[in-house]
Amino acid sequence: MPTEALTRRARRAARPGPGPTAAPGLSARDRAYQDLRHRILTGRLAPGTTLLETELAALLGLSRTPVREATIKLAEEGLIDIRPRHGITVRTVSPEDVRDILDVFSALEIRAVELVARRGLTDEELAHLQQMLSRMERLTAAGDIARWSDMDDDLHSTIVALCGNPRLLRTLGEYWGQQYRARLLILPLRPAPVQSDLEHRAMLAAIAARDVEAARRTHQQHRDRADAQQVELLRARLGSGAA
Repeated sequence: MPTEALTRRARRAARPGPGPTAAPGLSARDRAYQDLRHRILTGRLAPGTTLLETELAALLGLSRTPVREATIKLAEEGLIDIRPRHGITVRTVSPEDVRDILDVFSALEIRAVELVARRGLTDEELAHLQQMLSRMERLTAAGDIARWSDMDDDLHSTIVALCGNPRLLRTLGEYWGQQYRARLLILPLRPAPVQSDLEHRAMLAAIAARDVEAARRTHQQHRDRADAQQVELLRARLGSGAA
């Protein structure tokens, strides 16, 4: 689909998925970064896990130098802590930390939506987004929350990828990774996303009308409600001892 081809790179910047990248010619540092990030985001390296640099190098089958460079990048993204002579520790997921991350992430995403509304949508882009919303509504009706959650990520990333600001997209991508683990934890507790579907429709209508203020307002309301729900569900999940 042409719209997908046009926005795929920007979507990856805004929502860099947890899967390891197998692009040819990837440097050893980037391979180490992608592999470790994948293991952290998917829980294969659980919160609280501590490993020495030599253990990480052996785990990844790489030398210590690219592994060290990769861990510095992961620490900058807030996924691990580095302790000299004690290796790295995967950071825990706490409701307070996720709340702070979402404060920044949502503010950036709202700004991106404003820029998209100012830019406007082509007929092809609008049709593609409407099709995505229709699929999400069908998944809601079917009770398939896991697939709906994946499509929710796709919808948001497709919209913000149209904002035309690569610096904003890169920063969004960094904060997306920091809140991704919380999204996975709360997935079993999420209610049917009927309200989210309605809010997505209102936001898309405002963007299509190039009504910047309405786009900002509807997306702000959506993010405020969804973020509060995510933090509340995370408290419930961690409080139950199921994490």
